[in-house]
Amino acid sequence: MVIAIDGPAGAGKSTVARAVARALGFTYLDTGAMYRAVGLATLENGDPAAEIAQRVDIEVGDKVVLDGRDVTDAIRTPQVSEAASRVAADPGVRAALVARQQAIMAEGDWVAEGRDIATVVAPDAAVKVFLTADPAERAARRAAELGADADQVAREQALRDERDASDDRSVHAPAPDAVPVDTTGLTIDEVVAQVITLAVEARELS
Repeated sequence: MVIAIDGPAGAGKSTVARAVARALGFTYLDTGAMYRAVGLATLENGDPAAEIAQRVDIEVGDKVVLDGRDVTDAIRTPQVSEAASRVAADPGVRAALVARQQAIMAEGDWVAEGRDIATVVAPDAAVKVFLTADPAERAARRAAELGADADQVAREQALRDERDASDDRSVHAPAPDAVPVDTTGLTIDEVVAQVITLAVEARELS
C-alpha cells in the first residue's frame, strides 16, 4: 500500500508522514529531500541540475546520504531550500527523480510525502491526502523548524508558492480523489489520526 501526502511547504507533510509511517509500520519516503540533495549538489559544483539528478546517488531514510556523504542537516538551510525549489522546476530533474521514486515504491508499504506524489509519482496510491494550512501558520512552522525569522520565511514562502503555481507543476492542485485536510489549528495527532483512518478504510476495501 502507498499513502501519498501532498501539500505546500509548511503544511505539515513531513511530520505527519513520519508519524503515520511509524504508527502503521510503513516505510517513510521524503521525496523533497531528494530534490534538496540535488539542489545542494548544484550549489556545490555548478553542473546542470538534470545531469546531477541522473548521476548522483541519493539515499533517503533516517539520514539523507548524497554520494556517500551525510547531508541530513546541510539540505535544510534556506539557501538549499531555494535551490531545491529551482531544480524542482527543471523537467529533466523531475523525470529522473520521479523514476527513482517509483522504483523505490514498487514493492512494500510506503508513506510518501512531497508536492506532487498523488498526481505524478504515485497516481495509483491507495490513500491520497492533500494537506493545507493558513499561509501565516505555514510560515510560522517553517520559521520554528529552521530557527529563522518568520517574516523572512513568509516572504520566501510567497515567492516559492508563486513559482510553483506558475511552473508546469501540479503542486498546488490536489489529485481529484485526494482527501483535503486543513491542518490550521489542528494538532499533529489529530491530523495523523485522520490519515490512519483513511488507510484502515482503504485496506478494508481492498
